[in-house]
Amino acid sequence: MKKIGIVTSGGDAPGMNAAIRAAVRLAAWSDIKVIGFERGWEGVIRNNFRELDSRSVSGILHLGGTILRTSRCLEFKTREGLERAARSLAEDDLDGLLVIGGDGSIRGAHELSKLTDTRIIALPASIDNDVYGTDETIGFDTAVNTALSEINKIRDTAVSHERTFIVEVMGRRRGFLAVEVGLTAGAEIILVPEVEYDEDKVLKTLKDNAAKGKRSSIIVIAEGVGKTRSLAEAIERKVGVEVRVSILGYVQRGGSPTARSRFLASVFADKAIALLLEGKGDAVVGIQRGEVASISLEEACRNQKQLNLEVLRLAEKLAI
Repeated sequence: MKKIGIVTSGGDAPGMNAAIRAAVRLAAWSDIKVIGFERGWEGVIRNNFRELDSRSVSGILHLGGTILRTSRCLEFKTREGLERAARSLAEDDLDGLLVIGGDGSIRGAHELSKLTDTRIIALPASIDNDVYGTDETIGFDTAVNTALSEINKIRDTAVSHERTFIVEVMGRRRGFLAVEVGLTAGAEIILVPEVEYDEDKVLKTLKDNAAKGKRSSIIVIAEGVGKTRSLAEAIERKVGVEVRVSILGYVQRGGSPTARSRFLASVFADKAIALLLEGKGDAVVGIQRGEVASISLEEACRNQKQLNLEVLRLAEKLAI
């Protein structure tokens, strides 16, 4: 193992820089040269990279985003794009490639692995926490805490004005973020893509809460549910309370990573470098029941991580 590359791909997540830093310094410890591809898979396709060493990653541990930058690369989804990326890895004489990103990045890594002898290891980094094979992804804890901080402030206004607030968090297809944020924020209602939307049930819950003397409510909804505005209108029309909508948006992706996100970035990088030194590739590292482990890229892509619906039921019980 003489030379490896690093790429950060897809949506950014707090802790990506911590993972880059850890990977580069662990590689340096084993006398492995490192290059970092710029702007995600686009950089791999165009072979646009820069050399990385221990000093070049100084002072980035606490920074959100990614110093290598990232992008959505449609070309990489084509056969031609994959072949160009594979040629770049060969031209650079890379023994290994670390891919830091979410579910889409890991699927791309799996397709690329079929066309190259370069050993590929993926480090799951995503605020959606939707990567199969790991209980938690780099950046998820930070996104939860960012959203929680905002909802705590919104709760103050909700109580003061006796209003219902609908807070939309990220999650186009999965509701991991909404569930954890909703539970820890004490939301009265949590809506996720995995559970069929039932407007009548939401309205009944709000009416029942009003009958119990509740004068304010927080509803946390994942963006993928797609009913944020229409639900607000229905509540005002049928329940007769003031409703305000707050869409948290991209604020959830940024900010300094929490200790938890930095910790996962470091131990994932350690596992990834260890696998490469053992001559292994085609893997996704992760944490399972408190232990750092790995599964194959194919297994990660073939399976879907399941949302724990018991947490939703717990949140419902706690919201009485």
